[in-house]
Amino acid sequence: MNRTHLLRPVLLLAATALVASGCSTTKAAAPTGPTKPTAVTKTGPEEAPTISNRAKLLFEDAVKSFDAQKKAKAFDYPSLERKFKAALEADANLAEAEYNLGVVAERQGKNDEARAHYKAALTTKPSLRQASENLAILSQNSGDVAGAVALYQDVLQRYPDDASSRARLAEIYRQTGDHDKAMSLARAALMRDPQSTTALKVMIRSFLDRKQLAMAKLVALRGVKIDSSDPEMQHAVGLILQKEGDKEGAQLQFKRALESRADYVPSHVMLAQLALESEDYPGAEEHLRRVLQADGKNAAAHLDLGIALKGQGQFDKAMQEYDEAEKLDPNLAAIYLNRAVILHRVKDAPERAVELYKKYVAMAGGDVALSGEAPVFALLREAESIVQAKREAKASEDQAKQMEALQAQQQAALKAEEAKQKPAPAPTPGGAATPVSSPGPSTQATPATGTNTPAPAVATPATAPAPTPAKATPEKKNAGAADSEEPSDDLL
Repeated sequence: MNRTHLLRPVLLLAATALVASGCSTTKAAAPTGPTKPTAVTKTGPEEAPTISNRAKLLFEDAVKSFDAQKKAKAFDYPSLERKFKAALEADANLAEAEYNLGVVAERQGKNDEARAHYKAALTTKPSLRQASENLAILSQNSGDVAGAVALYQDVLQRYPDDASSRARLAEIYRQTGDHDKAMSLARAALMRDPQSTTALKVMIRSFLDRKQLAMAKLVALRGVKIDSSDPEMQHAVGLILQKEGDKEGAQLQFKRALESRADYVPSHVMLAQLALESEDYPGAEEHLRRVLQADGKNAAAHLDLGIALKGQGQFDKAMQEYDEAEKLDPNLAAIYLNRAVILHRVKDAPERAVELYKKYVAMAGGDVALSGEAPVFALLREAESIVQAKREAKASEDQAKQMEALQAQQQAALKAEEAKQKPAPAPTPGGAATPVSSPGPSTQATPATGTNTPAPAVATPATAPAPTPAKATPEKKNAGAADSEEPSDDLL
């Protein structure tokens, strides 16, 4: 069965650690996501506002709840949101509570809401650089690279020794293909913070991009030693093992990443891909639904979910996923290929399938980009042969119908001609026609001469004897004896 996998690991760079205190000197909680922002240790030039004791207690209770949920590996984000809101309502100057509301919103995929919270936190406390950094990360992930760079540079102007912003700038250069600049910034970040896993991850990705697997593994092992609970670091090790051809080892690492954080999307993506490759369609569906739970507008995830459903025989649901993927990104060529396979093999619609196969080939670059042995060409030929066979069958059926119609017309014409050639029946004295009798011996006497003289009004049976002449009277007999031809009784 043809399968096309288009899911790509999502670049998750958002700093998701919660700020652990509302005082002027704060302590960062343990990291909860793929990155670990540096704790705020100074308030900056502005004076820290006085925070009410009630707000502090509510805030500390919210942080404890967060730590407990992290340990249990089961987050109740709505509950955390209520707790931090209660702390913020107790004191509007508690910028850390506003920031943490942004983190909770971001973890739920509510990026616009997260931005609003981060900006509000910065308005209250401009020195809260984690908020600036997270705003930059959101801009970067949404494609606004220029806006992200500007925010990172602003952080560096205010905090020249900040390692995290340098590491994130390094990631931007890596994505643009400037590996030298990326490695330089990553090393500069490590000089300022040797425990910066963000910088180590940039180096790992850079080595992977350049297929330097040994160096990538060396840096990854260093990162795991620094923070073995970091899901992104476990994920990076999985990527290295996958590049080395160790699929089982890679799968194990991706699962370990999910053990550290159950909603870590990149590992769900990779596990879904591995499941599709091994035709474990129920397993792929499970991971893909987790991906869509985090990002319902992920067109590639909808596409691959359609493939997983198709593999389980749920063809109508698969077509619905392809439709959703097309709405989100009509430029995904594989949508049309996978839809064509169902129309071709399941829905008995080879004509439409041929159109979609050709559309896929055109979008994929045509014969130049695709190998002649690509499965799509065999599928296209098969569908075209079915279409041709159906056309020939239809033509034969139409021809047979035409022959039947022609024969019916000929038979109708023959019957009409026979009806014209039959004589009209003779009229009866009463004016009614008498039936035509079949030829046979006449029951009426006809004259002995056989002339056309009409027969007497009353017919005599043909077998009746001729009438006997009346006997002559004696007188008449004696008178004509000499002339009579009758024998004489006289004696000679």
